[in-house]
Amino acid sequence: MNDDAFWALIDELSRRPGDRDERLEWLRTELLGRPAAESVDFQVRLEDACEAAGTRALWRAADRVEGGACTDDGFHYFTLWLVGQGRKVYESVAADPDALADVPGIRALAGRHRDEWDDDEWPEWEELDYVAQDAFDELTGQEDDDGEEFLDAVEEAAEELADELGDAFSDEPSGRFPGDVSGQFSGGFSEEWEEGGASRGTRPEGVAIPRLTALFPVGTAGS
Repeated sequence: MNDDAFWALIDELSRRPGDRDERLEWLRTELLGRPAAESVDFQVRLEDACEAAGTRALWRAADRVEGGACTDDGFHYFTLWLVGQGRKVYESVAADPDALADVPGIRALAGRHRDEWDDDEWPEWEELDYVAQDAFDELTGQEDDDGEEFLDAVEEAAEELADELGDAFSDEPSGRFPGDVSGQFSGGFSEEWEEGGASRGTRPEGVAIPRLTALFPVGTAGS
């Protein structure tokens, strides 16, 4: 499964009718109809996309939406939600977090206290992180191994992909991994950012998010 195949699944997921559980069941069924290796590849691409979007600038935007309540785990779930919005929204927001102000699901939360948000409205989607493992375990009969075989397979596949992209990157004068979405925002595989370090996003640290702040002003009931 390459990037285009991954995003084709995600784009279809974002367009599916029904609630989140129904859409995740559709994705699980799709993966069950494919070789188990595709569930592994899906998870590798999913984690890659989340990590590439995991910038300091995007965390500030997510925290603004959630009224200062975005935890470390919550931010990971936020990036999963962002991936689940489809490739166009993902790339737009990852490049400029203030573009969240254009996302209908975010605009629908403005002016409402967080206690009023339905579960399906929250801009976090933890469950998306487990679909590929569920499909893999069922396909391989590994339901009782606590996901160890799946996690090992994901780690191995991620290392192989990194090696492949690293070889391609060495021949790329542009400084981007061809075909790798993370290269659009970080110049390669994303690095862990630490407190006091530079943002990996294209927006420099400290740049305002004016449109998002207008939707979720400091001191409102949602904060």
